[in-house]
Amino acid sequence: MIEIGPQQLPSLSRWFPSGSPGPGTLAEHVLTTGTGHWWADRPDRPRVLAVTCADHVLLRGDPGALAPDALARFADQYVETPARFWPALGSAFERVVPWERMMYVHQPQAPVSLPRTPRGVTVRRLTPADGPALAGLHSENAWIHASWGGPAGLAASGHGWAALAKGRVLSVACTYFLGSAYEDIAVATVPDRRRERLALACVAGLTADIQARGHTASWCCSRDNRPSRRLAWTAGFRLTREYVHHATGPALARAVPATSVPA
Repeated sequence: MIEIGPQQLPSLSRWFPSGSPGPGTLAEHVLTTGTGHWWADRPDRPRVLAVTCADHVLLRGDPGALAPDALARFADQYVETPARFWPALGSAFERVVPWERMMYVHQPQAPVSLPRTPRGVTVRRLTPADGPALAGLHSENAWIHASWGGPAGLAASGHGWAALAKGRVLSVACTYFLGSAYEDIAVATVPDRRRERLALACVAGLTADIQARGHTASWCCSRDNRPSRRLAWTAGFRLTREYVHHATGPALARAVPATSVPA
């Protein structure tokens, strides 16, 4: 597949309908923020279209139009696509792991018990000055700002809340993918400050902001991620649907046809 610019995009209404929660917010996020990439099987009247951001891929269209190595660039990423593409994924990568996911939507009327902030910790909206503190997160938590192009992008976005102490980010909740009606959120807490309900406090501030913008927060996590599911419920989110995305491995090497050598 080839990368195309936003000016080359066809009408997206049939490819990625707007105003849907969860994975559907990815395409809108890329259109709005410019963070991410668009891919097509051909620049004119494409038959397959993909959008990527922060190691996530939405893939749509006709898998029959794909060349054998067309999906190779989506190695080691998370692909959400209709079931008709699953055989193509299986033949493109050394491994493809189906990952059952659960999607929650925030219910403002749900009861939420806000935690008391520990001494020395401040929970507030991120500002551009917080970029260095976000950059100081351990590499295992660096994914939290990937959808904004890095720590400076998230800090300046106005779409993040954090618990901070002495200039250190302890927990952060942010809009991961910004849609026109829904904002899909993500949360990360440093290992040594878990179980202090800091994430809940950050999520509460973030969801209040999202509601004030006239949007609704959504939350996606693995079925096996019990702490994330528990936090979502405690923060006022309720399960709306389940779906599957696929974690891809390395692309399969394609055999190179032998070339005859004249005797």
